[in-house]
Order: sequence, then structure tokens, then C-alpha cells
Amino acid sequence: MMRISQRALNVEPFRAMGLIAKADQIDRSGHRVVRLNLGEPDFGASAPVRAAMAEAMDGRPLPYGVPKGDPALRARICEFYRDRHGVEIDPRRVFITSGASSALLLLTAATVDPGSDVILADPSYLPNRELVRAFGGNLIAVPTTAESRFQLTADMVREHWTERTQAVMIASPSNPTGTSLAPEELAAICDATRELGGWRIVDEIYLDGADPRPDGTPPETALVHDPEAIIVSSFSKYFGMTGWRLGWCIVPDALVGVMDSLAVDFFLGPQVPAQYAAIHCFDPEVLAEADARRIDMLERRALMIEGLARIGIPVASEPNGAFYAFTDISATGLDSATFCERALDEAHVALTPGHDFGPTHGDTHIRLSYASSKADIVEGIDRLGRWLDTVRGA
Repeated sequence: MMRISQRALNVEPFRAMGLIAKADQIDRSGHRVVRLNLGEPDFGASAPVRAAMAEAMDGRPLPYGVPKGDPALRARICEFYRDRHGVEIDPRRVFITSGASSALLLLTAATVDPGSDVILADPSYLPNRELVRAFGGNLIAVPTTAESRFQLTADMVREHWTERTQAVMIASPSNPTGTSLAPEELAAICDATRELGGWRIVDEIYLDGADPRPDGTPPETALVHDPEAIIVSSFSKYFGMTGWRLGWCIVPDALVGVMDSLAVDFFLGPQVPAQYAAIHCFDPEVLAEADARRIDMLERRALMIEGLARIGIPVASEPNGAFYAFTDISATGLDSATFCERALDEAHVALTPGHDFGPTHGDTHIRLSYASSKADIVEGIDRLGRWLDTVRGA
């Protein structure tokens, strides 16, 4: 009898995907769904990037590229970190991947042994947790609260450290909460993890769209505090290139050799045309456009935060990084799965239940995205408000 691997059977489903399919079905039936569930900016890639992709697809041969990514693109990424973040990176430490998800897969393979422990915050992004489990690691998901902005602290890391711990995964800014670690806390976590002998894997996918520091300078990469940290990033969010499936990671010298081997064996190499086009993401006019979009996101955030407070489900820890709001809906008397199902069925608003991000707040919280248009944010909040009036009335 043929058997499915136990690894595959143990994978936790991403419940939000089912709601997306249901929203599509409702749309097809003639009822427009307002989608406040997708972590996908409503703008696409900038015109110079699109033009470069069209040029790459002009019929020229597209042979396999370099497994770790195009040297010109890796060099531009290093220049970006130097100019924006003030850190110098050797291009040999940069790996281009098929989206940040592929980077996380490679990094988990490189740093997690069967039976080892990996510490991360609860709530956190579901695929990160599943990758740890897939490679045989034990997940130490540390419950967090609004008081810590749903982020780890150095004290939490020390408290939950075991002799089997090999890595700490940090997401700053975070999905699903949208919150960033304060620079001093990020530095303290990296220091504590390094002293204890663990890898520091820092998801910075949303970093360049995050709020600047009080003096107006860009938010800091973890590399400012810890040059040997492992960094994961992506072209999807800040550059609006979700469907292009292109990301990168930066690894310390100790991992370069093994990552070279893993990149070949697991993926052979990232998409050549997308890399060719992504070089233009770092052109001055494209960066200026991306920064202008970040300002627009601040206006969308204000609409969502003010709107949620107005309809009685305020956000306890306001986002300052990623375009998400993570809010407690327990006062409505509904658990998050029921809340999201009914909001979709009855108000035609798509949301994401907290179950997808961990058990601590799974029943009590939902995630909303303000990557949608301002008009959709306003309409979506209004629809939710009218629907909640009926829920509370009942």
C-alpha cells in the first residue's frame, strides 16, 4: 500500500487559503467582496521594472542562471544596504531565491537538525513554523502579548532556551501584527542568542516599508547590531512584486559553502527574467516611487486604525512596520474562525482568522491588511460596522 509521508500529514493547513477560495466564489456569484485579508499591495512593480521584464522576454535564450543568483543583482542589493542602512556586505554572502519562502526553506535546512529547538514568537507566520517541523525541529512558540507588541524579548529567549536550541527566528516587522522590535530590544535578542550559541534568523521582508526612526532615517536592519545575523528579505512587499516570486537572504561566512550546495540541490537557481528586471528596483526613480508608496500606506493605516476603533474592535498594539492590524474580537462573543466566516458570508468582507498564526491568540484575534485601496478600507470597515451592529443586537 502506498503511504503519504507522516511529514506531509502533519502539516497544518493555512486556513486563510480556504477563505480566499470562498471569497472568489462569492465574487463570481455577483457579490463583490472587499478583501482586507491579503498581504499584497494593490500597486504592482514600477514601470522600469516591468519594461525590463518585457525586454528579458523578447525571445532571447534564457539558460540556467547562477544558483545563488545573478552577480549584478547581488551587487545592487549590497549597494542598497550600504547606501540605505550603512552596512557593508560581501556579495558572496547574498543568495537570490524564488521568494522569501524559498530563502526560509534553505535557511531552515542549513540551521535546524532533527530534535533541535527553534524559538519564535506566538503569533507568527504559519509557514515559518511548518518549515521547522518539516525538518524535524521542535517549535518553541513563546506566547506574547500587546505589552511586548507581540514580539519576543531577550528575557523570553533566555527563559525558553534549552540545551537543544539551535536558532531564534525573529520577524521585525511582523506578520500578522505589523509591529517592529525596538532597535535596542532587537540588539539584545541578537546578543543573547549569540552568547548562547544560536543562529539569529531575522525576517526583514517588510523592513523598508516600515516607519522611519524618530530622526527620519530609515529603520535599521539587524545587521547594524549583529553583522553575523541571517537576514531574509523579498521584492514582494516594498517593491510590489508578489507574483514575481523573488527574494534574497544574507548569511554569515560560516554558511556560504553549505548554502551554495543547498541552493543547487533544492532549487537549481531563481528565475532569470525576474532577476534581470529586479536589478532596476534599485534605480533612484524606482526607490523614490517605493518610498512614496510607503507614505501612502501611512494614510491607509490611519483609516484602518481609526475605523476599527470606531466600530468597537480597536487595535491594542498599533502597527509601525508591516501593513497589518491584529485586533481582539473576543468581545463580540465570536471566535476568530466564526467571526471571519460570518463576516465573509454576511458582510462580504474577507479577513484572516488568528488561528493561522498560533494558538495563543488564535480564537480571540483576527488580522486585517491595509494593503488594499483606501476606498476598499473605508468600505470594508463600514460593512463590518453595520454587520457588527446586527451581531451585538442579536
